[in-house]
Amino acid sequence: MQLRPYAAADEEAVVELWRRCELTRAWNDPHKDIQRKLTTQAELFLVGELAGKIVATVMAGYDGHRGWVNYLAVAPEHRTKGYGRLLMKYVEEALTARGCPKLNLQVRTSNKDVLEFYRRIGYTVDDVVGLGKRLIPDLPPR
Repeated sequence: MQLRPYAAADEEAVVELWRRCELTRAWNDPHKDIQRKLTTQAELFLVGELAGKIVATVMAGYDGHRGWVNYLAVAPEHRTKGYGRLLMKYVEEALTARGCPKLNLQVRTSNKDVLEFYRRIGYTVDDVVGLGKRLIPDLPPR
């Protein structure tokens, strides 16, 4: 798999991959997430290609205190080949080079396979509760 920075022409293929990987939600517009990411540390938005087809993605960032990972995705037919591990290794090295002391990510508690993936690559469950508040709705109110 070849890693490279995201390019504008990748948008539809990336969103389709996220849908196939069940990362999208009705209340969250993935196209808007892409546009938002491109305004901040766009170089940390990567795609993985095989034979010219996007089969993996990751979005990372560093806010000066913690690093974050979002939209780590590997096409279902390409899982267990080490691609997710490769993406995370790249992100960890890129964030470490920026002085990032700790990397955080969120996984839905129902996603047991993904939780096990992260455990295998050295991640542990922090004794915290994730909280969120939407400041800008992606969808108009009904």
